[in-house]
Amino acid sequence: MNRRFFLRTGTLAGAALTTFSLAQCTPGGAPADAPAAGAATGAAGSPSPAAFALHEATVADLQQHMQAGKYTARALCELYLKRIAALNTQGPNLRAVIETNPDALKLADALDAERKAGKVRGPLHGIPVLLKDNIDTGDQQQTTAGALALAGHKAAQDAFIVKQLRAAGAVVLGKTNLSEWANFRSSRSTSGWSSRGGQTKNPYVLDRTPSGSSAGSGSAVAANLCAVAIGTETDGSVVSPSSVNGLVGLKPTVGLLSRAGIIPISATQDTAGPMARTVRDAALLLGALVGEDPADAATKGSTAHAQADYTKYLDASALKGKRLGVEKSHLTGTSPAIALMQQAIAALKAQGATVVEVEVAKPIGALGEAEFQVLLYEFKAGVNAYLAGAGAPVKSLADVIAFNTQHAAQAMPFFQQETLELAQKTDGLASPTYRAALARSQGGARKIVDNLLQANKLDAIIGITTGPAGCIDLVNGDYSSGLDFSSPAAMSGYPHLTVPMGQAHGLPVGLSLMGPAWAEGPLLGLGYAYEQATKLRRAPELRGPLAG
Repeated sequence: MNRRFFLRTGTLAGAALTTFSLAQCTPGGAPADAPAAGAATGAAGSPSPAAFALHEATVADLQQHMQAGKYTARALCELYLKRIAALNTQGPNLRAVIETNPDALKLADALDAERKAGKVRGPLHGIPVLLKDNIDTGDQQQTTAGALALAGHKAAQDAFIVKQLRAAGAVVLGKTNLSEWANFRSSRSTSGWSSRGGQTKNPYVLDRTPSGSSAGSGSAVAANLCAVAIGTETDGSVVSPSSVNGLVGLKPTVGLLSRAGIIPISATQDTAGPMARTVRDAALLLGALVGEDPADAATKGSTAHAQADYTKYLDASALKGKRLGVEKSHLTGTSPAIALMQQAIAALKAQGATVVEVEVAKPIGALGEAEFQVLLYEFKAGVNAYLAGAGAPVKSLADVIAFNTQHAAQAMPFFQQETLELAQKTDGLASPTYRAALARSQGGARKIVDNLLQANKLDAIIGITTGPAGCIDLVNGDYSSGLDFSSPAAMSGYPHLTVPMGQAHGLPVGLSLMGPAWAEGPLLGLGYAYEQATKLRRAPELRGPLAG
């Protein structure tokens, strides 16, 4: 999840932290292997980003290459694996990928044989995909949530969404690093750091945060280490890393995608979601993941809302006649993201949309403490249930806490585990405290969002996904940019799409669009129309720290 939520709700004190700075990151807070200040574009010893044969290639581009015989699925995997080898632990040392799949080339060969025999499963046939390392794969890869406590754990079977992905013909290329335990370990954590995977970097400016917790997925897709990736979100962990890494990210309605086989935080708010460089690629990936799963009750009835092909919503004129509410607190202030928001509004209006000011962040923010209580209770219940049946080295949350304590030098070199400890103290989902917090958090958020959409006759609500990426600070942990738009959709369980809307000092910023439950298709249409009108994604150049 996006740990900056806790900064808003007061779990971290210090109002001064909410003032965002674009000053050069301090040496004490940067990773030890960060390039020197003023480094030239393209990290020393790393290949030029644009020299990569598959630079910024879309899923459609890759399919065309395979259909034309220019590349096979195996060749695509080999190119991406070489790219990972060059950038992940060498050169800029992105640490976006925690491990690659030793079976990837064998899987690609089988899909190439199918294509040669005239069978193409669909638009993802032969496409290399990376998965966040909290998603089970029943193969040689580990599933650890980035935690040393789970090192060596190999799942007995694929998560439901991985089964769907494989059935669609995608190649699971590997697993991405993440904020350990999906950024639910400490109030002083650093996004993108895990005890197993180290610190993931933002490929735009290497000492800037890739944001949490799907940090590795965001960094990997941005840096062209894969075609598309899957992240997971509880509150901000798909949309925030997508925003700061210049990507399209979609957090679906809770229940559209199964969570079975994914290491959980919250049964109320968790969902996986696609992360891609274009809206079309995100739509293609989403369509492959949907499906009712008896192992996840939240998906019951989702077939009535799911689409096998979300690309049918992608219309360049989709904004015409639409009515959008913009979060008014995102229209004034000192952040450079404000100017990008104003430009985005002008572009939306130019495409025929009506934009009116609304206020959703403040009333939702008032529910933040209730949300945190819900997450503490549900995390303990969910993790205990997962570990009890996973065959993992640890069998419960209590075991995880004990492992970290016994191996503190390796597991907790920078920050502690007070969030895990708070969760361990909760007294079960039958608790009146939990039930009251759930009613206030989810119930209150849905009422606020529903009333706002209906009263203003809105098709969607827009805002700044999050501000430009802050500095990586392993000593003090994350700090807030003062701008964030993840909680309204996260707490209500509604869909949330982010699309690139420009850069500030070379750091990407995303435009958020959220709507009512099951509105993924219309939101993708709106995002596509904005994307096509503006075309604001710029590939990263692996720059060193900003210098004054």
